[in-house]
Amino acid sequence: MEWEWLLRIAAAGLCGAIIGYERKSRMKEAGIKTHFIVGMGAALMMVLSKYGFRDQSDWENVSLDPSRIASLVVSGVGFLGAGMIILQKQTVKGLTTAAGVWSTAGMGMAIGAGLYIVGVGTVLLIVLGQTLLHRTIGRIGQAAAEHVGVRLEDREGAMDDLLGRLKELQVSVIAIETNRDDKGEIAVDLSLKLPASCDKENLIPALHGLRPVRHIDWQ
Repeated sequence: MEWEWLLRIAAAGLCGAIIGYERKSRMKEAGIKTHFIVGMGAALMMVLSKYGFRDQSDWENVSLDPSRIASLVVSGVGFLGAGMIILQKQTVKGLTTAAGVWSTAGMGMAIGAGLYIVGVGTVLLIVLGQTLLHRTIGRIGQAAAEHVGVRLEDREGAMDDLLGRLKELQVSVIAIETNRDDKGEIAVDLSLKLPASCDKENLIPALHGLRPVRHIDWQ
């Protein structure tokens, strides 16, 4: 029986890793490892909640509530998700990732309870929903401006190369802030408005193709 429980935990970890891969592919804060551990941990707590105290069922004056550990997992993961939400340049970031971690915990609890179809189906719905909402529906409900951090090699013409590439892609620069550091780099904070013909998946490789670009942080 315990081997079956361990299988549930492993299955929850695998499903969590699938969700994490989708987040990692978009360079979000929580990736494969985080979702993998959250999924397994939630399944473990659910198995423990359901089966860990069966030997105490016949004890006198002992009342057991199998749902208590599971309910605490839901609230506990909420604190983990809250740590991923930040306010930057008057824009809230990390909400989708935090919600994904919270949903991953729910998926792990479902598989830990033996509801494989519900758990695996939830994974498919989350990944499908993320993909469709990001690529098909486009920017409905999203902020008009995108915030991007770029680190450039501190050399002549670096900023001109960056701005020239943005102009080629028809990306409008709403605001720009630059700072030089002691590492020989220029830190550039950009507020951009992307045209319909250019999204994040197109812009990042295009900027990485510039010689002065050392790092891009999509905020």
